[in-house]
Amino acid sequence: MKDIDVLIEALPYIKKFHGKKILIKYGGHAMVDEEAKSSIARDIVLLKYVGMKPLIVHGGGPEISRSMDKLGKESKFIKGLRVTDEETMEIIEMVLVGKVSTDIVSELIRHDGQAISLSGKDSSLIFAHKTDAKKIDEELVDLGLVGEVDCINTELLEMFLDNDYIPVISPVGIAKDGTSLNLNADTAAGEVASAIDSEKLIILTDVPGVLRDHSDPDSLIPKISVSEVPSLIEEGIISGGMIPKIETCVKAIENGVESCHIIDGRKKHSLLLEVFTTEGIGTMITK
Repeated sequence: MKDIDVLIEALPYIKKFHGKKILIKYGGHAMVDEEAKSSIARDIVLLKYVGMKPLIVHGGGPEISRSMDKLGKESKFIKGLRVTDEETMEIIEMVLVGKVSTDIVSELIRHDGQAISLSGKDSSLIFAHKTDAKKIDEELVDLGLVGEVDCINTELLEMFLDNDYIPVISPVGIAKDGTSLNLNADTAAGEVASAIDSEKLIILTDVPGVLRDHSDPDSLIPKISVSEVPSLIEEGIISGGMIPKIETCVKAIENGVESCHIIDGRKKHSLLLEVFTTEGIGTMITK
């Protein structure tokens, strides 16, 4: 009867999210561990088959660094941010568009999902401009070919969604002059989710969610409202790499996304637990 109870619990969520778009930001451990990759792909295909419209924006930082090492190109970071010259941008495109994205598509197809690999450059899917040099800790920093999103070609995405494809998007933008720009994957995911009126933005990470005590995985904060975010940052509860993820969520919600979720991609079926159970998993950010 336990299995039946799980199905009964899932029913209202299947009804609620039927036909709704779910944007999944795919990154971290879930992208490199073979078992996790297979599990996530299977879960995304299941979302599709119960009537939802999943889309994926993926990262690939570690894979980029590994490829640069193999090619004898040194990775350069300033204040934790990757500096992108022309040669680095070529490697980024080669890795994200040519390898990571197609690997994800292959995994989805292996589990009977129709999927298509898209770069942000395809049909100007993600139109962007080069980020201006900015002051970081009193130092003026120019990160090179790093971009900020201007607009999303939603017609292209709607065309694929209407034809039952799962779009898999690499965070590479295109500038007015055709230049490729390296985009932050979390930010790109938030922009796409907002532009297509996604019901949810789900960010897969390597942590359980937002923890009140960073050293205690049991101190998870299950729900945060947008109004609580500034005080949580001030208290240091939201800190480091979690800040841009939360800021992406806040902006997405302000732009119409109903809820955002930061969940642990290392946990088996974390995606299904978040979407289909009352208790959920990870941290949910809401209005």
